[in-house]
Amino acid sequence: MPPSRPDTVAPPSPDGERLHPHVESVLVTEEQLRTRIAELGREIRVVYGPDEELTLISIINGALVFTADLLRELENPIRLDCIRISSYRDAVESRGVPQVLGKLTLDIAKKHVLVIDDILDTGKTLDFVTRMIRKHGPTSLRVCVLLDKKDRRTVDFEADFVGFSIPDQFVIGYGLDFAEQYRNLRYIGTLKPQFQHAS
Repeated sequence: MPPSRPDTVAPPSPDGERLHPHVESVLVTEEQLRTRIAELGREIRVVYGPDEELTLISIINGALVFTADLLRELENPIRLDCIRISSYRDAVESRGVPQVLGKLTLDIAKKHVLVIDDILDTGKTLDFVTRMIRKHGPTSLRVCVLLDKKDRRTVDFEADFVGFSIPDQFVIGYGLDFAEQYRNLRYIGTLKPQFQHAS
């Protein structure tokens, strides 16, 4: 199945959104997020059909908000598990080999597995996670990401479902953080350079 066609983001007008003072610009508005996630739900239902049981594996903490909204767009029987991976820590770029900080609890052998992540950039984290999951023998394995930074790719990896393609800028909000801040923003924005340093 070829990857779904993502929206390419043009910088929107905030239209009265109250911006956090550390945000330089808005890349994806709250309304754009709602609309695109509903579309992703429809695309996923087309691929799997309405009755196939899906096991969603959310890579947390970043994908927590996205996963919560996406799964409510699916009518399939759903099982949900989470895995915690550390690759950024308190930096704006991925550092070294991803580390597993929390393991799966569900049996995924002979199951249809959909991995959900907030962002695909270098591809190292998702390549690492999908290799690990394949060892458990799922019937199928696909990946859904909210954001795709193609310019950052260092390994050969593409997602099956993509929300938005974005430029190579450090983004925060809607679950994405810097040093565990800004996850609660309702939109996705860029972080002002002077705040891209851990305190």
